[in-house]
Amino acid sequence: MTDISSNKIKRIEELVEQLNKASEAYYNGQDEIMSNYEWDAMFDELTALEDETGHVLPNSPTQTAGYESTSGKKEQHEFSALSLAKTKQVDELVKWAEDYPIWLSWKLDGCTLVLTYDNGKLVKILTRGNGTVGTNITHLKNAIKGFPLEIPYKGHLVVRGEAAISYSDFAAINDMIEDEDEKYANPRNLASGTLNLDDVEEVKARRVHFYAFTLVHLDEPMVSWGERMHYLEEMKFTVVDREKGDKNSLPEMIEKWTKRVESGKMDLPVDGLVICYDDTEYASTGRVTGHHATRAGYAFKWQDESVESKLRYIEWSCAVSTISPVAVFEPVQIEGTTVSRASLCNLSEIERLGVGRECTLEVIKANKIIPKCIAVKDAVGEVEIPTECPVCRAATRIHTSNSGTKTLHCTNPDCTAKNVQKFSRFVSKNAMDIEGLSVQTMLRFINEGFIKEYADIYRLREHFDAISKLEGFGEKSCENMDKAIEKSRNIHPVNLIFALCIPMIGLDAAKKIVHTVGFEAFLNRMEDGKGFEDIDGIGGEKSNSILQWYANENNARILKNLLAVIQVQKVEVLNTENGRCKDMTFVITGDVHHFKNRDVFKAYVEAEGGKVAGSVSGKTNYLVNNDVESTSSKNKKAKSLGVPIISEDTFIEMFGGENAN
Repeated sequence: MTDISSNKIKRIEELVEQLNKASEAYYNGQDEIMSNYEWDAMFDELTALEDETGHVLPNSPTQTAGYESTSGKKEQHEFSALSLAKTKQVDELVKWAEDYPIWLSWKLDGCTLVLTYDNGKLVKILTRGNGTVGTNITHLKNAIKGFPLEIPYKGHLVVRGEAAISYSDFAAINDMIEDEDEKYANPRNLASGTLNLDDVEEVKARRVHFYAFTLVHLDEPMVSWGERMHYLEEMKFTVVDREKGDKNSLPEMIEKWTKRVESGKMDLPVDGLVICYDDTEYASTGRVTGHHATRAGYAFKWQDESVESKLRYIEWSCAVSTISPVAVFEPVQIEGTTVSRASLCNLSEIERLGVGRECTLEVIKANKIIPKCIAVKDAVGEVEIPTECPVCRAATRIHTSNSGTKTLHCTNPDCTAKNVQKFSRFVSKNAMDIEGLSVQTMLRFINEGFIKEYADIYRLREHFDAISKLEGFGEKSCENMDKAIEKSRNIHPVNLIFALCIPMIGLDAAKKIVHTVGFEAFLNRMEDGKGFEDIDGIGGEKSNSILQWYANENNARILKNLLAVIQVQKVEVLNTENGRCKDMTFVITGDVHHFKNRDVFKAYVEAEGGKVAGSVSGKTNYLVNNDVESTSSKNKKAKSLGVPIISEDTFIEMFGGENAN
């Protein structure tokens, strides 16, 4: 063996080891070892060396479909869930399409799941695993959205799709994680970590959504992939976006879909496009390797455009307790947009890249969306690590995790940035309902010093000149923000109490307080320390929580300052003693026609002394469903328990509410 061949084989072994280690982290929600850009470059190098030398290791990522060490019961797939062949060349896709009709769809950046239905019911959910064996996560069936638990088709049906988390949900969830070591690198990393959890409620809170991308099997003959996807939609699956074409229209289609990603308006994480044949029988005739089936589909990944720029400075931003570095560099054009900022994640990433006080950064837009630094050259000096928090000026400390990741933290337990969860609830729909003030936006304003307490949100107009000059904002953004803030000034007392983030006091408790004693009495009782035990459904624990919250001088001051800049609506105390629904429990399901929506319907029942539950039980007095003859699970449960099922019209005849609109 020549020295050249020996060196190339050694390089192959190095690449396989590095890529497999990165894949293990990628597929199991662990810390990201390398970017997709770096992984693709190393994979391409490995493929070229294997072709040149003929030396292919059994565990090479070119021969395997993935890596998964997820704990849980392992089961073999009925139909192998292999990876797709990938290319960055449009002409290769055109050649592959031949003269057959094809479909173009997104290559979603999530976790592949396989769903199995028998006799109309979901009986199994498997992760992709290594393509042959996956992990059974059927226990999470009620925690993931995007697929029905029951379908009208009674035969054997297998669906494959991607479980993904949107960018906005990813950002909101990450911002709520105080420990930097527990934060996730990207939505795919979060989705993978989430599907490893056993707690159904915690998984549900992560807002994982399933997008079907192929109907693998059904007993009935249905050859067209397009018809199969339409059939899934009819059965209430969320199905991936798609467009039909052929080899002639494919280049234009790819350009159009790429522009959708480059527009920056895509909230769903995608890392490429996929084409497949409409003729599923022809697609099944391809050759199968250990990695993919040659006709099952072809994935297109974008050529990442890298640009070099001079580092201007590093901006330090505090969220919860972690202070994160952001590289601010000379503005450059990448993928058709101007970019001047990119997250550096943490202190370890600064060290890994070799960022200096002065340096040149190589930047890409990962998946056409997120600016990312991938390399550094000409570094001079060391990055100066802040000794003070940028928000509260308290001392900082460097924390090193068990895995060796270094992060910077604020030592002040009362730092405003640590209250981002409270600000997020304050502006939420059930609270002050201020559109456009995302967690990320508020963190930016907190770090800029614009927001320190709730009342400051209503003074943001004073900072609009400065805000309009921030990246991502402008005069129109400020105008829309101003309208949303002004609209929220006039607030219902129930929503206001919920917005205050008093421990143990949610919407239901707020309703009971307002409807029983009124908002003025709520303020007076807190001031006098009288308590709320006499209110049905509050009790001593919740009452003490309210009084302890108000006893904190800072909380009392924040509430007083807030009341000075908003108007609380006058709401009459309700007399539910003689209400038409007194002591009765209702379940409301399906669409409503007379009431504006189900929340308004629920409010009417509660105002009349009744209760609205989420599920039918032996304690339910009436199930309200405008489709009285429906075969839904709630109707079936009501019939089995002898609970009367009434329409909205019948409800109004019996209990009033005719002026619900």
